[in-house]
Amino acid sequence: MSRKLSVIGTGVIGNGWIARALARGWDVVAFDPAPEAPARTRAFVDNAWASLTRQGLAEGASPARLTFVDSLEAAVAGADLIQENVPERLDLKREILAALDAAAAPEVLIGSSTSGFKPSDLQRDCAKAPGRVIVAHPFNPVYLLPLVELVGGEATEPAEVERAAALYRELEMRPLAVRREIEGHIADRLMEALWREALHLVNDGVATTEEVDAAVVYGCGLRWSLMGTFLTFHLAGGEAGMRHMLEQFGPALKLPWTKLEAPELTEELIDRVVEGCEHQAAGRPVAELDRRRDDFLVELLGLVQKYWPEAEGLEGRI
Repeated sequence: MSRKLSVIGTGVIGNGWIARALARGWDVVAFDPAPEAPARTRAFVDNAWASLTRQGLAEGASPARLTFVDSLEAAVAGADLIQENVPERLDLKREILAALDAAAAPEVLIGSSTSGFKPSDLQRDCAKAPGRVIVAHPFNPVYLLPLVELVGGEATEPAEVERAAALYRELEMRPLAVRREIEGHIADRLMEALWREALHLVNDGVATTEEVDAAVVYGCGLRWSLMGTFLTFHLAGGEAGMRHMLEQFGPALKLPWTKLEAPELTEELIDRVVEGCEHQAAGRPVAELDRRRDDFLVELLGLVQKYWPEAEGLEGRI
């Protein structure tokens, strides 16, 4: 049975959902009031399609299965899943989600790509079936990175999150059900902590943007791509594992090494960060950097999947 994804808002994240669903053989109906949206989306899909082809397309996958419509109501008609991707403004998201809730059949799940808002706040103006409105937060590029954080709100039954997880698995995502609501969910809170520290290092003249990125690319990032944070530190404890690591290095957590509060974004710091990133980009346009990143991710995913726990028969582990 062919599935249909309704995509509301076609920025970078919305277009990423479109490309992923098309590559998995789904029909996609999109709505975005911007006149240039259809052309922009088709160019985005064309740019991503080579990487998706290398990764492997589902039977029947085709960019031709994308349709743009001129209303929310037309977009959600007959949808199996609705994905909202409008700008990160709570008032706007609540308005759009309330309209989607009113227009869509009550059993159709509505996922919000919000990176920070709690689902209970998003559900508040939905009158028909507020529980089916959940956070479904992906990561850029959505068409390649498999993680999607699922968070239910006060009106959400656990079965609705389970049903959402099953649908996102059909899109070959790896759903992570967040145990309770919290601003920023899980991954963004971790990334924001690293981002704050990185800004301090640049602001204090300790390192350039390139040097900070080198510390991640050639060091911790390689380990994190397979084992994450906790299992990496478990290995740091030697044969005794995490207990020994905490006994040995735990006291250092009290040392004033980190500055979790972000530095003031002065014009000087902004200029330093922008100039550093432009130096790293070396004149390459973003579309070229996107393709380079995607080529890398396709090869990396092909490698790490051989080492993911299910390859050892350990289902449901990391």
